[in-house]
Order: sequence, then C-alpha cells, then structure tokens
Amino acid sequence: MPVPWEALIPFGLLTAMFGVAGTLVNVTQRAQNQGKPPRYSIDNWDAMMMNRDSQLTGHKRGQSSNPVAPPEFSTNSVRYTERLT
Repeated sequence: MPVPWEALIPFGLLTAMFGVAGTLVNVTQRAQNQGKPPRYSIDNWDAMMMNRDSQLTGHKRGQSSNPVAPPEFSTNSVRYTERLT
C-alpha cells in the first residue's frame, strides 16, 4: 500500500504548530514565575508563604535572603485592610 506523501505536509505543519504553541505556553508561564516552574497543589501553608513573599519582595515567587524585614513590612499587612463581618 503506497504512502500518501501529500498528507505528510499538513501533518508536519500541525505537529509543528502544536509544538510551537506548547513551547510558548511554557515560556509565558515561566516568565510570569521569574523563570521557575509553575506551582501545583498549593495548600494553606504555601499560600501563606506566597503572601509573605509578595509583601517582602513585591512578587509572589520572589524570595529574599535578607534576615531582617524592611520597615514597610510592618505596615503593609492585609489584616489591617480586611473587614471582619
């Protein structure tokens, strides 16, 4: 049974487009996460640490090696702006 060589061109184009789309999704996710892979299965502890990192560095994936928090950290808490009902 002969191979339909004409069908290989669209097959190659579709394969290339899926590869390009997957690569672009991966690149954009890593760009939004400062070059780190995306997080999955975030529990309460991870959410709390992401909130702390966001307050310390301005980005949810940023981490600081400085053992002393900046002075703004004491006043930029979300707790002061939450409304308890």
